[in-house]
Amino acid sequence: MATGPENAEISRRIARLEGGDLSMMEAGELLGMSERQFRRYRDRYEEAGEAGLLDRRLGKISTRRVPAEAIEEMLELYRHRYLGWNVKRFHEHLLRDHHFSWGYTFIKTQLHAAGLAERAKRRGAHRRKRERKPCEGMMLHHDGSRHDGWRVSRCWI
Repeated sequence: MATGPENAEISRRIARLEGGDLSMMEAGELLGMSERQFRRYRDRYEEAGEAGLLDRRLGKISTRRVPAEAIEEMLELYRHRYLGWNVKRFHEHLLRDHHFSWGYTFIKTQLHAAGLAERAKRRGAHRRKRERKPCEGMMLHHDGSRHDGWRVSRCWI
């Protein structure tokens, strides 16, 4: 759905459509949508004006959101009964003993936000950068090759 400057662009295309400069299909193509979708926008624009183009989903609370009381109950369980446990074990016990059904990542995020669990320290790079060797060919493997591809200066490696 359109938001911000896209609303102005849609209303300009609708005005050009009403003026006879564009067809429904051309207006939809210019906006990167199908003719049918553009027709829906036009109908909403005619019913409610600019307000009809706004995304009606914005500002609404998700229906899948976990209730604040349940989050607080989970945090209290951790504070009073499972303090010091790692997040993975705590999650397993929540699922098994307390019949919570949330994912591991959600619980970990909530514990981090409440300051009850530490974030894992970043690990070092798998491959460490090294300084280049001062002499060309010092890092080549000694495999006994005699072809020119491995030849460095005038000696064979």
